[in-house]
Amino acid sequence: MTPRPPSVRGGVEPFHVMEVLKAVAERRRTHDDVIALCVGQPSTPAPAAVLAEAARALGSDVLGYTEAVGTLAFRSAIAGHYRDQYELSVDPDAVLVTTGSSGGFLLTLLAAFDPGDLVAMARPGYPAYRNDIVAVGCRLIELECGPRTRYQPSVAMLEALPEKPAGLVIASPANPTGTIIEPAELAAISRWCAANDVLLISDEIYHGISFGRSNDSAWQFSRDCVVVGSLSKYQSMTGWRVGWLLLPDALRRPVELLQGNLAICAPALSQAAGCVAFGPDARAELDAHVDRYAANRDILLARLPELGITSFAPPDGAFYAWCDIGHLTDDSQRWCAEVLAATGVALAPGIDFDPVGGHRFMRLSFCGMSDEITEGIDRLVRYLDR
Repeated sequence: MTPRPPSVRGGVEPFHVMEVLKAVAERRRTHDDVIALCVGQPSTPAPAAVLAEAARALGSDVLGYTEAVGTLAFRSAIAGHYRDQYELSVDPDAVLVTTGSSGGFLLTLLAAFDPGDLVAMARPGYPAYRNDIVAVGCRLIELECGPRTRYQPSVAMLEALPEKPAGLVIASPANPTGTIIEPAELAAISRWCAANDVLLISDEIYHGISFGRSNDSAWQFSRDCVVVGSLSKYQSMTGWRVGWLLLPDALRRPVELLQGNLAICAPALSQAAGCVAFGPDARAELDAHVDRYAANRDILLARLPELGITSFAPPDGAFYAWCDIGHLTDDSQRWCAEVLAATGVALAPGIDFDPVGGHRFMRLSFCGMSDEITEGIDRLVRYLDR
């Protein structure tokens, strides 16, 4: 009997950074020299206040299933965060807690769109969003974004589309470029989406990490959109797998029903500990991490020309540099693999984020320790000087 083949959606493109991490794991088994500049994961643990609250919850709480939407305590903490940081009044009932921002994005796609619906996103852009859109049966249209618009979409691009999309995904600060959408443009995009019955999905998971620029939330301009948030990046809690959605009224119940069926709830321990992740003690510790990211950014901006890299997106936020390496290769995946094998420095190939032009780009992450950034650049300089 011939085995039944997997579904079409099971043939989704790989998230190449995860493939790089497999190569990194193998390198670590054979060498003790890896410097991972490939992954957007803070090198620091959760704040001390979060760890203390987690220990308390482990010792005294049942930590069973929570409501599908998340605990009221954590949703109230998230709502308080929007009040304190954005001067926004957010009803805790508009917040739905998810298994990381990834779970929230998938829930939004399933609740908001039907197979065949057209969803737009920027290119370069986060690959899992592209792959998820395709996996749920939606059609994908990518907005080619470059230096002229700071690698971000614009209303002019949306107006020029041959077909109006059902949804638009934006990210600010963005992965892989680190660029931030200007407030006036974010307001204009929000108005255009509302006027054209296009669901705006705003990825705001890197909020809190910016360098001399503010981060604006799409909900400051429209409550008809979906905001995706997470404790992974600024709060340094990637493996805790907890994020959230701010949802318009029409999507609250559908997303809740899907969450209850697909995940039941987000991890109870992460929700309990996350209640203190927005507090002043945690923020003082986390802002010190952002200071380190800023120092790492300065190191990169000063030293990338030593690699012949003079064209890169302005990293206004997050912790990435999107670098043009066309003078070094026209196959970024092969080049990054060769660099890892020769130097132990792991880099993310650009094809992950831009399947059209990414063969001449790489993404470099600078969320690690400053001495690792310096050592990584030293190794790359020696490699290229050979």
